[in-house]
Amino acid sequence: MFSNLAMAYVFIYVCLGLIAAGIILLFQMKIKHNAEQKEMERLKKKYHDYFVYVQTHLHGDITPELPPGKLTPAERRVIQAKFMEWIEQFKGDAREKLLRLCRDAGFVEADIRALSSLRKDRRIEAAYRLGGMRAEEAVPQLQHMMNRMKYGPMTIIIARAIAKSAVQSQQIREMLSKLLSYDKAIHHMAADILLETRLDSASLMRKLLDDPDPGLVKVSLVAMWGQAIPAVVPALGKLVGSEEKDVRAEAVKLYLSSNPALKDDTIEELMNDHAWEVRSAAAKALGRLHAAGSIPLLASALKDDNWYVRNHSAESLAMLGEQGFETLCQAALTGTGPARETALYRIERIMAKEGEHEQVEQMVAYNKRKLVYDRYFGVQPSKRIGTVAGVGGDYTA
Repeated sequence: MFSNLAMAYVFIYVCLGLIAAGIILLFQMKIKHNAEQKEMERLKKKYHDYFVYVQTHLHGDITPELPPGKLTPAERRVIQAKFMEWIEQFKGDAREKLLRLCRDAGFVEADIRALSSLRKDRRIEAAYRLGGMRAEEAVPQLQHMMNRMKYGPMTIIIARAIAKSAVQSQQIREMLSKLLSYDKAIHHMAADILLETRLDSASLMRKLLDDPDPGLVKVSLVAMWGQAIPAVVPALGKLVGSEEKDVRAEAVKLYLSSNPALKDDTIEELMNDHAWEVRSAAAKALGRLHAAGSIPLLASALKDDNWYVRNHSAESLAMLGEQGFETLCQAALTGTGPARETALYRIERIMAKEGEHEQVEQMVAYNKRKLVYDRYFGVQPSKRIGTVAGVGGDYTA
């Protein structure tokens, strides 16, 4: 009994000792961190004039030089961090001058050596800095690191470093292929990484759109959102008929956003596609494209099984003038089930905007719709809509 009690006391003392040691270590780490921060702030003030000198000559004919004397490790970190900050901000000759300064100072060479460090945190930090310095000579080693790693946050850091540093489209393709090989839903992240490249984006995306790997095609399509690249629009026409559902859906969305002149058979094909994403994108675009000839197809789409298709069809009908609005009224009066509910909801939204229109054209358009509404329902919108909208159905999905 006494031996067990003695062991319990020993265990308690050991635990207390470990807790005390942990608290002391935390305080030491905090003190060290605060000291490093103060030292960094001091060095930033010390080199303030040098930073002003460099920034002044970034856009001129004079090439800025490194500060005289041998730099300490802390000084090197401060100067390298400032150069990397500017590299992200500037383009053209200013960026090239900064990249040359990084090489002349030995920053690139030192971080390439750090990629072989036994410490994982040092390797990741070095990869991040090499990407910031657009170190093209480090790409093969970065690719080797990425190929040996399992998927995780550090993989994304290395992928971005490769994208920023690569000077060959094949290097970008290999990096993206490796990212997609992890079988994760990261196409949007991969597209964001792709846009970090300094290569010609139009040429690179044309190559990826023709790639046999559907994953790379999808990444390129996602990357094209918000990018004005007219040269790649013709390639979208071929992808509209892709057998890959995701690729076809993204291609259709981009194709329709380019305001194409759609033929009747093309509209019908898109509106009858077996993927609801394609039908939804087509229904949403027809109103914006003012395709009045598609009103019968949109009216039929009000009966679609998918909520998005129905809702976008109703939105487009509302945008197609009196004829489109009258079609909505017909669906609300004579339709059944989801078609009737969708039409009622859209009409309610339109008629509730009475008095909100400031421009003359908007007021005239509203008054025309109000006349159509009265012809079908024969009562004031505020009274009638409150009655018919209560028939059931969730209009806020």
